[in-house]
Amino acid sequence: MHELNKLDLYAQLQAIHPISSLKASELAHPREPLGHFRRGARTLYRLRAGEFRFYFEMRGDNLHVDYILHQNSLEDFLLRNKLPVSEQQLVEQHSKFWKYLEGLTR
Repeated sequence: MHELNKLDLYAQLQAIHPISSLKASELAHPREPLGHFRRGARTLYRLRAGEFRFYFEMRGDNLHVDYILHQNSLEDFLLRNKLPVSEQQLVEQHSKFWKYLEGLTR
């Protein structure tokens, strides 16, 4: 949400339009830009929407978005490549990664 909140309202609406218009038939048979993978007992879906990647799962009849990530972020790379990381590790990596980059500019 942090990345999404940086955008103006119109850009936010454009970014979320693809996920808000998903149909059950698309989830049953995902095709690009929609994909899915298993993480333990969970089935996660990934939807490419412009510069963003939505990672979500179905909980009953409801779609629950776990992550909204920028397409070229470290977090997106880790999830996209199905590397075994927890949400806490993503948060830690995010802060360490940006601190590392900030250190390079000094």
